[in-house]
Amino acid sequence: MKFGTKAIHAGVQPDPTTGAIMTPIYQTSTYVQESPGKHKGYEYSRTHNPTRTALQNALAALENGKHGICYASGLAATDAVLKMFRPGDEIIATNDIYGGSYRIMKKIYEPFGLVFNFVDMSDITNIENAITEKTKLVWIETPTNPLLRIIDLEAVINLCKTKGIYTAVDNTFASPYLQNPLDMGADIVMHSVTKYLGGHSDTVMGALITNDDELAKQLAFIQNASGAVPGPQDCFLVLRGIKTLHIRMQRHCENAIIVANWLETHLKVGKVYYPGLVSNNGHELAKKQMRGFGGMLSFELKGDVYEEAIHVMESLQVFSLGESLGGVESLCTHPASMTHASIPKEEREKVGLKDTLIRLSVGIEDVEDLIADLEQAIG
Repeated sequence: MKFGTKAIHAGVQPDPTTGAIMTPIYQTSTYVQESPGKHKGYEYSRTHNPTRTALQNALAALENGKHGICYASGLAATDAVLKMFRPGDEIIATNDIYGGSYRIMKKIYEPFGLVFNFVDMSDITNIENAITEKTKLVWIETPTNPLLRIIDLEAVINLCKTKGIYTAVDNTFASPYLQNPLDMGADIVMHSVTKYLGGHSDTVMGALITNDDELAKQLAFIQNASGAVPGPQDCFLVLRGIKTLHIRMQRHCENAIIVANWLETHLKVGKVYYPGLVSNNGHELAKKQMRGFGGMLSFELKGDVYEEAIHVMESLQVFSLGESLGGVESLCTHPASMTHASIPKEEREKVGLKDTLIRLSVGIEDVEDLIADLEQAIG
């Protein structure tokens, strides 16, 4: 199937009882058994739920994977991956990383004995130099959050395969429409399903997709044993959301490149971070490993004055100031005080994340209205 057909049909079937074309919301905690241990594949909804099963199958299909496992949030999915490792194990992660990922690694798992090394993955030698005999996993974000840096997935994955190291790719910013890391040999793909997959800012969820049967078994065990599962109503909302993923992502990409080009020529704007710009360092690599450049971008104002950046964000009217991304509506976020506040200031500044950086999730509104809004806010 082509992607658009897959988004609408893969993983789902009409309801066998009624013929309903939409997967029912199985709002139940338990299932009647014919005899102890003799059931129809479902015993208890923490372990399995038919609505969740349909979603897991659909997400696996979108990423060209065999197994999809859904969790209560993107961080619950990240937590499940980290639970596979033991004290003394080392994990290398992107240094320009989502603040919640940094927080769970440093504040939750480092005290338990896992060792984390955050490196600039734009240069693969930094990864090579960080690998030791105890390295078990390389955690990759590309495009990164919030500086939209592009990491060479094929190069990093091939390096890790020669060393017997797992690779996990946070594919949230790209979505399966733009990038499929499993096709490049990644072991695990993670999504904050809350974002582009759900697409409507109405649910919180995470997912892991893999082709590895043993990894899938471990992660499904952790899902059930730890209990961080999504409810059937949320699964239904995401099943509905992914049916328009391809159309939404196309519009996100179309709008974002227009906004990025406009910002780049504005007299008050300093640097614009968007892989679709020819001036961006990762542009050629993004062209090679992605099918489009996405709906996320960040920018800085000239002069780097904190109060001016705050004024811009407070003045926006079509762009809403809020956490998250990937919904149909445009959002504006201040990473230093919102999504990345858990990363110490000195660590943020090391990777170039300034306190004046503004991140935009460009929605699917009429782009002329988005430009007008930015123009009146920036002045």
